[in-house]
Amino acid sequence: MNQSPYHLRRAEKAISEATEMFDVIATQKVMTIAMCRGSEPYLVSLNYGFDPTDRCFYFHCARDGKKMDFLKENPVVWGQVVEDRGYLPGQCDHAFRCVMFRGSVEFLETEDDKRYSLEVMIDHCEPDPGPVKSRLLVKGKLDNVVVGRIRIDSMSGKQAHLDNQS
Repeated sequence: MNQSPYHLRRAEKAISEATEMFDVIATQKVMTIAMCRGSEPYLVSLNYGFDPTDRCFYFHCARDGKKMDFLKENPVVWGQVVEDRGYLPGQCDHAFRCVMFRGSVEFLETEDDKRYSLEVMIDHCEPDPGPVKSRLLVKGKLDNVVVGRIRIDSMSGKQAHLDNQS
């Protein structure tokens, strides 16, 4: 289900170009996703990889736990990636860029899909990905790894006070 994007009250704060939203995503390491089960919300922060061509995030997690319980019942999530540019002393305000998104989580089954997604994550998070890939992406080692893919339905961005940096 694709929902209409919610419009920002202050349009001058909108980030409307996908390339700029992808830049925010590419320069950060942690995303926060919100999920819901019944009327109970749950929020987690995760490291991630992002594939701009397929417009999806990847993350890994434990096979069992609260996050899995929520996602099995309701795979729809809202998330955000925030680039914190700092508090602005004397202005009682904050400089930032953020990307908000809605999507659905699915869990990858094949070794090839898991390997690709973990390569995307390692490339995103590691300054020297080669040794980590050699150690972790070994055939047969991925059977018990749980990898989620968030397929993005909608995405928007917001920014504030980027010109007021000291």
